Amino acid sequence: MPPPTHGAEYERLCDSRNKKKDWSQWGPYLAERQWAYAGLLNSKQFYYYIVKDWLDGEGKHFMPKFDEKRQAILKNKEWRHMACQDILSVPDKWEYPWVAAWDLAFHLIPFAHIDPDFAKSQLKLIMREWYMHANGQIMAYEMNLDDVNPPVIAWSAWRVYKMSAVSVKERDRDFLTSVFLKLLLNFSWWINRKDPTNKNLFSGGFMGLDNIGFFDRTEELPEGMTMKQSDGTSWIAFFAVVMLQISLELSGGQDGYPVNDAFQDISSKFVEHFVDIIHAINTFGGAKNGLWDDEDGFYYDQVKYANGDVKHLKGKLLVRSFVGLIPLLAVSVIESQRMDMLPGFKKRFQHFLRHNNNGPRQHILEKESTKNKNGLTYLLTIPNEEQLRRILKYLLDENEFLSEYGLRSLSKYHEKHPFTFSFDGEDEQEVLYVPAESLCGMYGGNSNWRGPIWLCINYLLVEALERYHRYYGDSWKVECPTRSGQMMTLLEVSREITRRLTKLFLRDDQGRRPCHGDDHRFQKDPHWRDLLLFHEYFHGDSGQGLGASHQTGWTALIIRHIEDMAKLRIENGHR
Repeated sequence: MPPPTHGAEYERLCDSRNKKKDWSQWGPYLAERQWAYAGLLNSKQFYYYIVKDWLDGEGKHFMPKFDEKRQAILKNKEWRHMACQDILSVPDKWEYPWVAAWDLAFHLIPFAHIDPDFAKSQLKLIMREWYMHANGQIMAYEMNLDDVNPPVIAWSAWRVYKMSAVSVKERDRDFLTSVFLKLLLNFSWWINRKDPTNKNLFSGGFMGLDNIGFFDRTEELPEGMTMKQSDGTSWIAFFAVVMLQISLELSGGQDGYPVNDAFQDISSKFVEHFVDIIHAINTFGGAKNGLWDDEDGFYYDQVKYANGDVKHLKGKLLVRSFVGLIPLLAVSVIESQRMDMLPGFKKRFQHFLRHNNNGPRQHILEKESTKNKNGLTYLLTIPNEEQLRRILKYLLDENEFLSEYGLRSLSKYHEKHPFTFSFDGEDEQEVLYVPAESLCGMYGGNSNWRGPIWLCINYLLVEALERYHRYYGDSWKVECPTRSGQMMTLLEVSREITRRLTKLFLRDDQGRRPCHGDDHRFQKDPHWRDLLLFHEYFHGDSGQGLGASHQTGWTALIIRHIEDMAKLRIENGHR
């Protein structure tokens, strides 16, 4: 049965626009990108949520008596100021028809290709006074505005700014300045709210990764227990390094912009924050007792008890998951030539290097620049060179993270080696590799970060590997896949992961798209086989789409990967 049409006028308009568009410029894989953009545009909707009205009731409409719904509404009691009456990009209009800030950050990357003005307006909107809390917190999602998700809005703003124009002179500097000033408030909220011990180790909130850990991280931990999150701490380092990049851009000194001393000062502050965090994550509790496990060569969450003891397996939750890969994201490359344009920042940066020769210095690397004669290139990074190599052995191991279709959220190692944990004699909890739908009820059971492939984190990891390559260059290679004997640069590794991700949506030698699994209609039916669904996440082994079947929001990130593959095909003489 063919899919329904939308009427003669709709068809006429589409035909007219198609004739005016020169699609040949798009190169290979045109249909896949068109469907992704179409789904993205379809996920825009009018969103109407006046929190005060739901809390107080309006006219005859009072707070619902149904306990579960009532409790959900009451969770937002600190957000009475929030009044949403706007067109927003939502995860999808069926299962998630509401705004979610960290999802939105990813939606706006592909949006910036087709409607940069909309992308910029969404970022500014989410930080307007009728959305953002007065204390600097950015809302999470409708059911619990006060929850804590990864701080990726700054990254999204920086990317949208850079994508808005090729020439620096043509980019929207007013937009970047506007969002940066609001993001300063949000950064301060994170530092003051989520680092209660002032040790630069962060915890609290589910950080967007739902059931990836033992505990529901939106709830209180068992009495007497505290947890230091590898991913939570790394996300703040990532936030800091993105804010550093933005503040350096706004510091001027190039492209005809005068030097701005205020932004130079702020840039130095973010270097200090970043270094404090990387020092803490690698040395907390002693040089060999940070969140880094030197025996395994991986970052883990750590639990501690009220008496200060670290009792169980050195206190580390020895689960290899995205939690231990998030530290890779916090990386930045700075050329000394850029510093020469900012004398105030350069002076403070060099002073810092002279007076920090030990721990932190291992995570600010320098080498001769390949871009500028007599210049230097600096790398700010959580893992040092040795740590990076050890992490990449896991990341590129097909028996661990590297699937045929991208990076798994939890290592396949745990399929045969589940990790168990108990607290004070309570029942053991278990983390097991589950490549498809969740086997536990946490977060309703309809989301799973214990094995499947998620486009959002894959996208960030590919970007991070590209930044590492900018520093280490073509001579620095790793085995990819692990134990294959094939050596690759980090740029080649990023392209290999990109290639695997695109296989989710492209037809294989049998004409099948892995994302559609065994659905005969989408694989074989001539009326449906050219249509694409952009699922929420994907099976860690087979690549089949899972979860919400139309969450084109962040799954539309695949556009960038498909475009990269299209460019490589053109470079190799294929159209």
